[in-house]
Amino acid sequence: MIRTRLFQCTCITLCLVLTFPLAARGSGDNSGELILNVYCYDSFSSEWGPGPSIAESFYEASGIKIEFNAPGDAVTVLNQLILEKGKSHADVVIGLDNSLLIRVLDAGILEPYESHALDTVPSELIFDETYHLLPFDYGHFAICYDSELLPLPPTSLEDLTADKYTDSLVLMDPRTSTPGLGFLLWTIAVYGDGWPEYWERLRPSILTVTESWSQGYTLFTIGEAPMVLSYGTSPVYHVEYEGTHRYRAAEFSDGHIMQLEGMGIISGTDNRDEAEAFIDFMLGEEAQTALVMNNIMLPVNSELTLPQSFEMALHPDKIVSLPDGFPDTDEIEELINRWTEVFSH
Repeated sequence: MIRTRLFQCTCITLCLVLTFPLAARGSGDNSGELILNVYCYDSFSSEWGPGPSIAESFYEASGIKIEFNAPGDAVTVLNQLILEKGKSHADVVIGLDNSLLIRVLDAGILEPYESHALDTVPSELIFDETYHLLPFDYGHFAICYDSELLPLPPTSLEDLTADKYTDSLVLMDPRTSTPGLGFLLWTIAVYGDGWPEYWERLRPSILTVTESWSQGYTLFTIGEAPMVLSYGTSPVYHVEYEGTHRYRAAEFSDGHIMQLEGMGIISGTDNRDEAEAFIDFMLGEEAQTALVMNNIMLPVNSELTLPQSFEMALHPDKIVSLPDGFPDTDEIEELINRWTEVFSH
């Protein structure tokens, strides 16, 4: 939720969303070529994200054009698909993660597809045994920090609440952002029923809460705050493309929660074969390389070799998780409502 995670560090326009034109499902352009419509989160289809290069290489391999529609972060994408159920223009969706799985299945918006390309994906990364959502990359949520502004980062979620970190942290809204929802679930995994009290203690440390990851990370990179919710892989970008080790991910003693990003075929698509071909392509070496280099996430394809810059990625010693089946659709709604009460208090 980088969520794409290639960072436009020089961008100062926080509301930038690049959305490609949306054609009717199964339509063609003036040349008669088939257009596959793909819903995704905004940064995936941006000019600095993996979407354009993946679309180009998929067209070269298949002759099928990809058009992206990016209404916002992944939670916004899911909400739109639920509203459009039965009449969506999309054929494929990219970016709905493991925290949204039960809600996706309850909504009945996707068709199952057990791709043969999953042979290269370790079984522990397949988070949906019904194959409605197939993983394409993954990472661990982390608090990233600017080591020039903050030489001594926090070492735990509780440490993050210390007075010395007042107005130092940028978070994302769990109502619109999968990183925002992921952080909320991370606090629940660590604190259980005591998570609202934790958020009360955390509030003074929070400078702002943004609608999307890209907005929040931009604030961080232009120096508005020394810390931001992001991923353990985020520092890789700055090493790979800027040659700096300035930005780092803090490892927390109470553990980190994993995000698995998924993709699926929209129910009722007229382009089932083409949608399957795109899903297969996303799991292949070419697309996985684009995701590694432009989304700055870990590949699900176990045969891919990572560049040296990924030595900067955080590989946490401790992973925390939520009970199987939690949260379901009703529980997510209840949690977000409770979060809104706590945060707006």
